Amino acid sequence: MSEYWTPAHHAVEHEDAETLARLPADGSDPDEVFSNMTLLTHAIDVEGDSSLQSGRPLTVHTTAVLLAFGADPELADPDGHTPMDLADHYGHALAVELLRAHINGRAADNG
Repeated sequence: MSEYWTPAHHAVEHEDAETLARLPADGSDPDEVFSNMTLLTHAIDVEGDSSLQSGRPLTVHTTAVLLAFGADPELADPDGHTPMDLADHYGHALAVELLRAHINGRAADNG
């Protein structure tokens, strides 16, 4: 394991959805901030950047895991970037749809 990343950010960086799911299940904060990124902005950045670098289709598994464990879909990182900002930047339609569903679900719960 990297000594640089927290365990959750390490799992995001390596797109290790299985490990990532265990961490919040064991009590870690799904909105953890490290190195100017929330877990969710980090996940969307890694998914988008990995697709750009490899030419493979965008994935959404780490974003989905974080949202399933309660990550705030509207929480901006310390630089002011929201998960939706990054999803739009990468043209990450799967993440956009997941984020919208969670944002709309929260609005309905609060309405």
